Amino acid sequence: MIHDDKIWLSRRTIVRVLTATACFLLIASIAGQVLKYGFGHKSAYGLTPLFYVDKEGNIPTFFSGILLLLASLLLAFITVLKRASQDAYSRHWAILSLILLYMAVDETCHLHEMLHRPGKWMLGQHAHGIFTYAWIIFGIAMVAAVALSYFKFFLRLPPQAQRQFFTATAVFLSGAIGMELVESYYHGLYGDQTFLYSMFATVEEGLEMAGVIIFNNALMTYLITHYNVSLSLNDSRKKSAFPDKPRDQAA
Repeated sequence: MIHDDKIWLSRRTIVRVLTATACFLLIASIAGQVLKYGFGHKSAYGLTPLFYVDKEGNIPTFFSGILLLLASLLLAFITVLKRASQDAYSRHWAILSLILLYMAVDETCHLHEMLHRPGKWMLGQHAHGIFTYAWIIFGIAMVAAVALSYFKFFLRLPPQAQRQFFTATAVFLSGAIGMELVESYYHGLYGDQTFLYSMFATVEEGLEMAGVIIFNNALMTYLITHYNVSLSLNDSRKKSAFPDKPRDQAA
């Protein structure tokens, strides 16, 4: 909202817009797959591939990248504030920002798929079943490494942030690792050109989007609760970039 030459950004409005957009894209993806497998319209004037969540370089991929980039920027903002106060964990916030930035790039470019061949070489005869997507072993290893490295950091977070961060991570990983393993197993048996596989992919991407939206909400709530965040178009009067009052907790 623009008022008195100021920009007002409501946390609740941002979260609602992101959630509504994610729901629309998921519904559009499902509709496209119903047209493809139920009615034989493989392209539907290009709309089916444009909205399919498991395809590269389309609208859902771009949206997911934007979600991750927003999280990276919010983490970078928190890092600046933590360094200004000489917080002992400012480096942890900075590394998190870089991790989310990498994830944003990976979402749009699918860099992780380059690890498929090294993963198959490492797994050898075991590169089948849930490890048909052999790159998953690197994803699991990375998650484990981050979890161990950030255990003390997590314990130092305020209780509300702990709950929100844990929920966001659990939801995201249930898609990025959990459903990916399901897809990997199914793909090894039946391939990826079936309606059921497309539904697995839709659930996976939906969980990932939901996890990142929850995380963005958590980061904005953290900024509102613990810092005097402001943004304006002139210097005469400052208004909150996230104007929810500190008592306004996460939706």
